[in-house]
Amino acid sequence: MTTVVLADDEALLRKALASLLALDGNVTVLAEAPDGGSAVRATLELHPDVLVIDLEMPGVDGLGAVAEIRRARPEQVVLMLTRHARPGVLRKALKLGVQGFVSKSAEPAHIGFVITTLHAGKRWIDPDVSALAITEDCPLTDREIDVLRGTRDGYSAAEIAARLHLAQGTVRNYLSSAMQKTQTQTRHEAARYARTQDWL
Repeated sequence: MTTVVLADDEALLRKALASLLALDGNVTVLAEAPDGGSAVRATLELHPDVLVIDLEMPGVDGLGAVAEIRRARPEQVVLMLTRHARPGVLRKALKLGVQGFVSKSAEPAHIGFVITTLHAGKRWIDPDVSALAITEDCPLTDREIDVLRGTRDGYSAAEIAARLHLAQGTVRNYLSSAMQKTQTQTRHEAARYARTQDWL
């Protein structure tokens, strides 16, 4: 039996997936979490075999939650769910040690199969996710994506610098480079453009 904490801000999808996984007979859902903060608390308290977490959630997103969890519990197995398999996100997830990456549109039976596969010590990246990572060409570096994500979320350059532990001048350089690569005039335009390309 594989134990799971299931984190997704979409209540209907989360509850449906929890119910369907329980029918599988090989998976037990220990807790459901509606946001990243709750996912961190539940995972560190319950020590599930696999954390199944949505990438995009309010507050602390999936990557942020995984980073926090792995600092305290580096052996935690993680399956990340996403609607958009962006290459930059895939790279970041793999750097954090995420073992599995599956589209949220996957059948629950497939998600259950991947959960048990990860629990057995293997890795899994859905073919459509890996294909997109290979074929889509994002010109932005991970740091440029970070500063544009901060811009998208409404932070000033100074706030972005503090959050990323960078000098303000360094942040301005990343923003300038991102604007050049996206051929935009302001950092906000660059962030909007990157978002339309699914780079953020």
